[in-house]
Amino acid sequence: MKAPANLAEKLATFVDRFSPRTVATYNDNDIMVAKLEGPFHWHKHEDTDDFFLVLSGTLDIELRDRTVTLNPGEVFVVPKGVEHRPVARGEVHILLIEPTGTPNSGDKATAAPRILV
Repeated sequence: MKAPANLAEKLATFVDRFSPRTVATYNDNDIMVAKLEGPFHWHKHEDTDDFFLVLSGTLDIELRDRTVTLNPGEVFVVPKGVEHRPVARGEVHILLIEPTGTPNSGDKATAAPRILV
């Protein structure tokens, strides 16, 4: 990185939902911001945990046996191989950290493309 990344400014550059934008890289991981609204689909990541940090709004992470509710400033990690579904209550802004190349949908065929901002 040549300069600090302002997450609010990065989030203001797009309107797409469930389409993360990479704002930095760290040890072969993408640090991403995303806007969510409504439910995503059920999926899992076989090879990596799924890290969620809520920046604004309220996000439910539905698991098959329970629902975890995250508010601004809260973090939750879904262990690899665990099926889950993010459900945003209104517009939610999040920060994600994943190994570069990890498909956000759990499937490369349906994943959002990697976009650098």
